[in-house]
Amino acid sequence: MSRTDLGMPTFPQAARVSTKDTQLRANLTHATHTIRAKRATAVSELPDWPQLRETGAAVKDHTLHHLDHYLLQLEAAVTQAGGTVHWATDAHEANRITTDIIKATGETEVVKVKSMATQETGLNEALAHHGIHAYETDLAELIVQLADDRPSHILVPAIHKNRTEIRDIFTQHMADWGRPAPHHLTDNPTDLAEAARLHLREKFLTTKIAISGANFMIAETGTLVVVESEGNGRMCLTLPDTLISIVGIEKTIPTFHDLDTLLQTLPRSSTAERMNPYTTMWTGTTPHDGPTNFHLILLDNGRTDTLADPTGRQTLRCIRCSACLNVCPVYERAGGHAYGSPYPGPIGAILTPQLRGTTTPLDASLPYASTLCGACYDVCPVAINIPEILVHLRERVADQKDGHRAERTAMKAATWLLDHPAALAAAERAASTTRRLHPAKLPLPGPAKAWSDARDLPEVGAASFRASWKKNRGAANAPHPGQGAGTGTGTGTGTGSAADEPKHDTDHSEDTPR
Repeated sequence: MSRTDLGMPTFPQAARVSTKDTQLRANLTHATHTIRAKRATAVSELPDWPQLRETGAAVKDHTLHHLDHYLLQLEAAVTQAGGTVHWATDAHEANRITTDIIKATGETEVVKVKSMATQETGLNEALAHHGIHAYETDLAELIVQLADDRPSHILVPAIHKNRTEIRDIFTQHMADWGRPAPHHLTDNPTDLAEAARLHLREKFLTTKIAISGANFMIAETGTLVVVESEGNGRMCLTLPDTLISIVGIEKTIPTFHDLDTLLQTLPRSSTAERMNPYTTMWTGTTPHDGPTNFHLILLDNGRTDTLADPTGRQTLRCIRCSACLNVCPVYERAGGHAYGSPYPGPIGAILTPQLRGTTTPLDASLPYASTLCGACYDVCPVAINIPEILVHLRERVADQKDGHRAERTAMKAATWLLDHPAALAAAERAASTTRRLHPAKLPLPGPAKAWSDARDLPEVGAASFRASWKKNRGAANAPHPGQGAGTGTGTGTGTGSAADEPKHDTDHSEDTPR
């Protein structure tokens, strides 16, 4: 990801607009609640789900702790199987390598099976700059591309569109990208799917280069795995002459045995299916079977920085199931575009600031795009403690030189005041004396006003706790009427009344428990 300021609004600014879009909120609520309910049913079928969750987390953690070893093993296996491995430090390098490979073939069109890594690097825009047209083949990605829009969900990128809006997009824009939509297209889902199938089939049969991502890379064999539900992945991965796969280095796992666990948890957590309709695996190249040229681009782009953070590195366990988005009350109301990143929702709120850093206002705002309710952690199939990482990143933002200066100033002032009892007592007396002049709410400016308007200031008492304590303790120590100053009836300490002292009764029957 680019580490420069993208010029996009911060999360609070974007959410202030998106939450007022009633159609967007209706679309999101319907979709997320439907997926959430189906997922819960699918997961409940497995009595050993907690154990699978722990195993998946352990597989990913083990791989991340030994990532250098497994990446080299993966490179050797892919090379031995006839593929070519490239290493990309950042987005610019990944886009350059991809562009050079395509230019060497003389082709100007590519088809793509959904890859979030290419969204992360801005590949489509980079290719367009060199006169190369990239066609998205996932149905939802196609909708987003035709509408000149951005994805708003990991699993369902067009979740913010309803079927009537999709019909209008196909009718108005499909002809600009290839085969036009049928005349009198309805918003019936079957008709929409058929229009997309006819449009895409033309691209599959004529385009010589495909670009893919991968859900997993198996180090021991050099095998890449893509799981999807429409069959477009199978077409992209088998028909073209050249296949370029751009994959984040964290997608590596050691063995096929490890894949067994993750293929049980990923479909149930994402599409609420027991098994994906299409699970495609490929290992290098094979004569007369599939692409004749295979290139694997291993993308870092901030991942090793994330790996170096003991708290934040668990983010790299993510298998992109999107379950955390579907249970998040913030995502449901704000939508995916408010996050300003290819990775929306709770996982985006922790992944994006680690990949891009927290130096821009947008990235610094993302760790605060959460209520910390913990629902995301509960549904994560690899047990990423998202709330813990959110708090960790908030600390990082607060510690930045230009971040939350007012908060740091207030905390320093409070620290000094608490370290000086005399000054604290004077401040408490001043607060009590002027209590009738205090406003009901803090008069905060700008975005903070919304926070202060929803919260009343507590009333200040006539006396501080310190003063009340001193007064009450003094009254308790005073002698009772008829007593001398040193004639207490207890132990003679003079620190309290007789009622406060232990009883010394000679009748041991009182010791019997009752």
